[in-house]
Amino acid sequence: MNFFMELLLLLVTIMYSYIEAFVKLFMPVKRKSVCGEIVLITGAGHGIGRHTAYEFANHQSRLVLWDINKNSIEETAAECRRLGATAHASVVDCSKKEEIYRAAEKVKKDIGDVNILVNNAGVITAADLLSTQDHEIQKIFEVNILAHYWTTKAFLPAMMRNNHGHIVTVASAAGHFVVSFLVTYCSSKFAAVGFHKALTQELSALGKDGIKTSCLCPVFVNTGFLKNPCSRIDILEPEKVANKLLKGILTNQEMIFIPSSLKMNIMMEHILPERARAALRKLQKIKFDAIVGYRNRVISD
Repeated sequence: MNFFMELLLLLVTIMYSYIEAFVKLFMPVKRKSVCGEIVLITGAGHGIGRHTAYEFANHQSRLVLWDINKNSIEETAAECRRLGATAHASVVDCSKKEEIYRAAEKVKKDIGDVNILVNNAGVITAADLLSTQDHEIQKIFEVNILAHYWTTKAFLPAMMRNNHGHIVTVASAAGHFVVSFLVTYCSSKFAAVGFHKALTQELSALGKDGIKTSCLCPVFVNTGFLKNPCSRIDILEPEKVANKLLKGILTNQEMIFIPSSLKMNIMMEHILPERARAALRKLQKIKFDAIVGYRNRVISD
């Protein structure tokens, strides 16, 4: 096929895709069942991870819950059991590759192959770059992105054999927009978004259309990680985020933005000149407590 014909085919595909997307706006979206599926959630002891576990418990999934905090993860598991689900809780430090691999082998041996993997565990340090300690930078990358590689490498082979599964990357709006005094966190979330996109493309190239992927990108969530956050954009509650995440998983949505208006912001980020982008960021009035120059003060961007 010559270049002209390939270009014509591309234009037809683009037009068809827009028509298809428009028609789908008025059609009910079919939801898949996750009843009985083995779901592993990292960082399930609090925040989004905990409430995502509750959402899956309400759908009678079989839950494998990991967190670094023993009391928190056991509380989550107990509530999931009260909701009628099977729940297995384990203390796992997602910053340690070998610990992830050992825990994964135990899951495969004692429980079975994981069908849905929710890479949720995350950490954050609010400070300017020079005030961020080296070990904090390393920890953020170990948990926020490298752990995604280790968990996915552990559980993806079974999904590949069965051509069935779902890998969920919990990223952030900070994976698309930068925020001052969160340089390391933003960098790790940009990496998480890239991981999701590249993995999605690779699975498609391998013909594994039965393995779905989703990437969650919310704005600030009230999880307690950031102190005194405020913005003209509402601070989200983890219950709401988890509910929308599950809906996205059930409908095989690849990118889940909360609020959905973030899509427009991303488009503007790409087309606006730098001066206009800076003005837009200033208009959002993002504030939180951060360490700046080795002292605590409230900052704004």
